[in-house]
Amino acid sequence: MSQQNPEVKGYPITFNAVYNEKMSRLTTFFRGLLLIPHLIVLYFLEIAAGIIGVIAWFVILFTGNYPKGLYNFSVGFMRWMTRVGAYGFLLTDKYPPFSMD
Repeated sequence: MSQQNPEVKGYPITFNAVYNEKMSRLTTFFRGLLLIPHLIVLYFLEIAAGIIGVIAWFVILFTGNYPKGLYNFSVGFMRWMTRVGAYGFLLTDKYPPFSMD
């Protein structure tokens, strides 16, 4: 089995990670507490995203198009969840905003 070089053209997605040498020790220590408000809001947004996902599925089934509003909500929720996950898993030291942008 041969390994392929990730720099080979033809791959549509690349990922580069930057290693942070210095992170704030204080926010790292209290990171779990700082995430509680985000997790509460994301819990309710996850319920709404599940309902919207089912609604969007039926709309796509019958119209063939993903409604822009439902799409923007789903993508915004995933962005917010990804930022909170990156902060929680110490991948970034930047506190995530309460925003779906």
